[in-house]
Amino acid sequence: MGAPRSSTVKFRMPTRDNLVPIRVDVEVDGQRYRDAFTWNPRDPDTEIMSFAKRTAKDLKLPTSFVPQMFHSIQGQLADFRSYEGQDMQVKEKIVPLKIDLRVNNTVVRDQFLWDIGNLESDPEEFARTLCDDLNITDPEVGPAIAVSIREQLYEIASQSVSAMREAKMSKKRRAPEFASNSKAMNNAVDMFKYFGSKGSVIRKRKEWYLYAPVVDVISNEKTVVVAKDEAKL
Repeated sequence: MGAPRSSTVKFRMPTRDNLVPIRVDVEVDGQRYRDAFTWNPRDPDTEIMSFAKRTAKDLKLPTSFVPQMFHSIQGQLADFRSYEGQDMQVKEKIVPLKIDLRVNNTVVRDQFLWDIGNLESDPEEFARTLCDDLNITDPEVGPAIAVSIREQLYEIASQSVSAMREAKMSKKRRAPEFASNSKAMNNAVDMFKYFGSKGSVIRKRKEWYLYAPVVDVISNEKTVVVAKDEAKL
């Protein structure tokens, strides 16, 4: 079996759609707004202000939330854009991704393998399929799963940029591939070892015994307790 192919491309999310995972956590005068979503880095920053104003209005939050929400989103987009134009390596490798989240009354824990060399992968499609297979009906769970996946892939992609940058600066004849202290990067394994030349990010039902997903629907009372504990983090 041949070695996995690799190539160098300009930085981007290793997915079909180049969407940035955004996580906002703002607290003003005892009120807190927390949310996670994706954002198109090509959208103008004026869209951020419109989004912040609309969100504050819809949730009846004080206008003092607007500038903080704006700067939080803008800062994360600036970090993402700082990698653009730099080289990253794309290689047929799989990495274990983990999901551990609570959305309203639904708790989801899962682990699966993802091909980071497949630039046509779709976290949103994967999340929809997972929710369908697990009979999850809360429409907010799927997007939350997709954001969690994108956050992990973003870390891997940014670490790849750092590794390529360090390799160029090094005078060693052979630089390590995907050199990183990242837990996700260190857990990367050759895709060929597991799937040969054909692999899918959409896990088949027969593979569930490897990483059994766990879904709990908790009571409203327990949800309140868990939410209070999360607020302390």
